[in-house]
Amino acid sequence: MSDSDSKKPLGLRGGPRAGQVKQSFSHGRTKNVVVETKRKRVFVPKANEAPTPAGKRAAASIGDPKKRPAGISDTEMARRLKAVQQARAREGEEKAARLADEKKRDEERSKRKADAIAKEREEQEREERTRLKAEEAERKVAEAAEKARLAAAPAAAAAPAASEDAAAAPRGGAKPAAGPRKTTRQNEPRRENKARPDRGGDNRRGGKLTLNQALAGGDGRRRSMAAMKRKQERARQKAMGQAEVREKIVRDVQLPESITVQELANRMAERVAAVVKSLMQNGMMVTQNQSIDADTAELIIEEFGHKVVRVSDADVEDVIDTVDDDEKLLESRPAVVTVMGHVDHGKTSLLDAIRKTKVVSGEAGGITQHIGAYQVTLDGGASMTFLDTPGHAAFTSMRSRGAQVTDIVVLVVAADDAVMPQTVEAIHHAKAAGVPMIVAINKIDRPAANADKVRTDLLQHEIIVEKMSGDVLDVEVSAITGEGLDKLLEAIALQAELLELKANPERAASGAVIEAQLDVGRGPVATVLVQNGTLRRGDIFVVGEQWGKVRALINDQGDRVNEAGPSVPVEVLGLNGTPEAGDVLNVVDTEAQAREIADYREQAAKDKRAAAGAATTLEQLMANAKESENLAELPILVKADVQGSAEAIIQAMEKIGNEEVRVRVLHSGVGAITESDVSLAEASGAPVIGFNVRANATARSVANQKGVEIRYYSVIYDLVDDVKAAASGLLSAEVRENFIGYAEIKDVFKVSNVGKVAGCLVTEGVARRSAGVRLLRDNVVIHEGMLKTLKRFKDEVPEVQSGQECGMAFEKYEDIRKGDVIEIFEREEVERQLD
Repeated sequence: MSDSDSKKPLGLRGGPRAGQVKQSFSHGRTKNVVVETKRKRVFVPKANEAPTPAGKRAAASIGDPKKRPAGISDTEMARRLKAVQQARAREGEEKAARLADEKKRDEERSKRKADAIAKEREEQEREERTRLKAEEAERKVAEAAEKARLAAAPAAAAAPAASEDAAAAPRGGAKPAAGPRKTTRQNEPRRENKARPDRGGDNRRGGKLTLNQALAGGDGRRRSMAAMKRKQERARQKAMGQAEVREKIVRDVQLPESITVQELANRMAERVAAVVKSLMQNGMMVTQNQSIDADTAELIIEEFGHKVVRVSDADVEDVIDTVDDDEKLLESRPAVVTVMGHVDHGKTSLLDAIRKTKVVSGEAGGITQHIGAYQVTLDGGASMTFLDTPGHAAFTSMRSRGAQVTDIVVLVVAADDAVMPQTVEAIHHAKAAGVPMIVAINKIDRPAANADKVRTDLLQHEIIVEKMSGDVLDVEVSAITGEGLDKLLEAIALQAELLELKANPERAASGAVIEAQLDVGRGPVATVLVQNGTLRRGDIFVVGEQWGKVRALINDQGDRVNEAGPSVPVEVLGLNGTPEAGDVLNVVDTEAQAREIADYREQAAKDKRAAAGAATTLEQLMANAKESENLAELPILVKADVQGSAEAIIQAMEKIGNEEVRVRVLHSGVGAITESDVSLAEASGAPVIGFNVRANATARSVANQKGVEIRYYSVIYDLVDDVKAAASGLLSAEVRENFIGYAEIKDVFKVSNVGKVAGCLVTEGVARRSAGVRLLRDNVVIHEGMLKTLKRFKDEVPEVQSGQECGMAFEKYEDIRKGDVIEIFEREEVERQLD
């Protein structure tokens, strides 16, 4: 408690002061003031309001000192009275301000009402004037029509009379009397009734002019009632000086680098003919299907009064939805598990044991060469998606692709084989993807199994399992006996639960292409793992450089489904081409958007490939020319069953070769070998390699005629070995020198017709006539060549043994001296092999 509070009376310590105006509140249209005294709150009514009993008691207590509450002095009472007066004054000011505001609102309301009444009266007067003018115009038209009818009636009546007089003259045989012929009104109808049928009886009313004929211009066509009303409305507006003027709609026209005239007109909402006319006025004679550049199109857009919005080609991909999903819309999804490991460590067999199928029996050589996507429903009802990756060294990209789309990696290691190269590679892929890993030690049922050795080998690659005080789960399993499978599935389910995997099934679908192939009966088929959203039949999508519309969805069991949610692998039919494995699939709104995005990506990829193969400087051009001169190439064409296999084969071919020879893949594709493939191979002198595909009848016939070799493979081992052997044949043979002897020149003789001949003593080995020789003087080679002659005594001999004397002569060289040494050697060519 402060010192100031301690000096106050007990009732005034802390809180609001006694006599202070606490609050004011309304009862109907008046306000009461609350005055808080020492022990109770008193309602003080306004001056024009009858005081309440509590107010009377408060007033009495204020005026009479005897009736005051105990402990209240005159000063305190005066202060309270002053507070009450101030509150009343403030209340009066608020009321005055409120009344002023109400008065102002009433005045504004009255003014708006008066304006509305005046406007309505003016509108009525204008309509009345318009109606009177329209009636006047109709009356004038009717009078003109009546005058025309009266003017045409005597002419129509006179025509039959004249014709009748002309016909009666020949019958009487005398000329008619002079003067006008008197007729009566009673005779006119009689003459009309006597009119002959061949004189146009059907057109008896043709001479009369009706109101419709007069308004229609007399052309025989009658205008509709709607046309009449439109004409009257235009006449009324023209008479009132209110000609209809349509407001120009200014549009924002998106302008790419080039655009056709018709598309430009559509974006401006203008007539194509008007746009073509404007271009012709600017000196460009173009049609609606021709393209114009962005600068010209900008001039046309500004001429028509619209706004230009420049866009680049890359903006076409902005239609792909990349917004973050709301947390409220996310739902749990199955985990995606990728099975990785070395070749022949039992990955597919382990997955077969989980799925209770026999996939491995259908693989060539028992080796998985594709990515298989399967969905497994466990006993508890939970679902999991498994991706089975190949273990061969050539399928690095497939393993990398499997690691990129997965949630959990199951590393399969054989207990009797321990850690192998592709096991290490799988570990690196899993670490790069940043996903958790579970080690499955397979083949635990074999006698040579040693699980502890596997755990120890994994330590070298920073994989510490739980049994060695680490954080990586490890399970001992056997795909043959089924041992440990339940523990493995339980570990996977536990890891998936910790990850809390969620996705939004209500948004537009997006996913990744696992595999793609060209089926003979179904066309391009892509195996897609849906990662977000729901893919439905009829959706329009773009995937890489291809686009399409979903014609059918087939699950891993071969059944057709109508939709596929997150983490569900399906085969998608309806593409216009075969996409690359690993491409991202996105659903878009319209077919035009999908086609535009695919065209842009295709052109961008083409430009990138052209830029990569082009020499940008003179130095690069010369270096490429020199390299091509010294480098031998083995051209091949590759056709595979799926895109992933073709990609793996290309990568394997790029690794074959050295600085002297290389393998060049001229063309790779998916599907059967066709006649165009054989023609390209024949022009390039290259063999055609088919991996799990065959050539059609036409291609086989053309290949036999042109002598093109077609080789079929189903195991990638054999393909790589054969290509490596063929590339090795392009290597130049290695020349090795074998020293077979030495001879010392004892003397030099000059023989006619032969030249100088060296008298030699073979000191080591043997001297042969066909061998090569080097002349050494003071252990320095001064000549290398071949022997022209080798004689012993006077006979030419093929060879001379060690310790014997002989005569030698060099071809095209005679600078030999006594004491020189002749080195004799033979060259041997050895075929080289690529590593």
